[in-house]
Amino acid sequence: MHDMLPTVLFAAPIFFLAGFVKGVIGLGLPTVAIGLLVLAMSPAEAAALLIAPSIVTNVWQMLAGGEFWLLLRRLWPMMLGIVAGTAAGANFLTGGNADAAVAALGAALMIYAGLGLGSVRFKAPPHAETWLAPLVGIATGLITAGTGVFALPAVPYLQAIGLSRDQLVQALGLSFTVSTLALAAILTRGGAFPLATAGVSALQIVPALVGMVAGQWLRGRVQPAVFQFCFFLGLFILGGHLALRALY
Repeated sequence: MHDMLPTVLFAAPIFFLAGFVKGVIGLGLPTVAIGLLVLAMSPAEAAALLIAPSIVTNVWQMLAGGEFWLLLRRLWPMMLGIVAGTAAGANFLTGGNADAAVAALGAALMIYAGLGLGSVRFKAPPHAETWLAPLVGIATGLITAGTGVFALPAVPYLQAIGLSRDQLVQALGLSFTVSTLALAAILTRGGAFPLATAGVSALQIVPALVGMVAGQWLRGRVQPAVFQFCFFLGLFILGGHLALRALY
């Protein structure tokens, strides 16, 4: 337990902050957590700590609404694509090239933040979902396997298919839950999710949930646009730092 204590103490405020962001804007927990944890550990270790709090908060988000089965019937090809893509890229995150994984993570954070800062919104016509959903899922799975971040291109796609606000929040929970479970599977297979790490990850559920509740409380008391701008700007700077650190 003494060996785990420094990691627990280091990770707890990060997961509180990540949960807080998720509580305010409905997403961002894995992105914030991975981006900050990688400042002190490898991407595979950071992704392993993410598993338990991500599963709990995303299952909560996924089930908090009455549209789950409707969304699952609509989005199952994307979910299968996520599993297939994550499996196909399994060796990247758990392999020995940590610098490449950090550089890829930095690039993914910068792209994601750039889309947010530019308020970029895509539109996908309903007839395109048949072939686009599995491709988006595979791409999301590959990026998940390479960086531990589930946001691209899943989030822009789900924003593009005309879901209501409540449906979008629930669909994000579904997508992130599937991505987290697929990530847990490849980390376990690669030996990067031992029992001790699983215990530390489980301990991060509490600060993540406390942060999420605090963020939900604040959601109605701040201007969401201002908060999102600060979030994406910080994410862009963090991504740039990680990419430069890995390359140089």
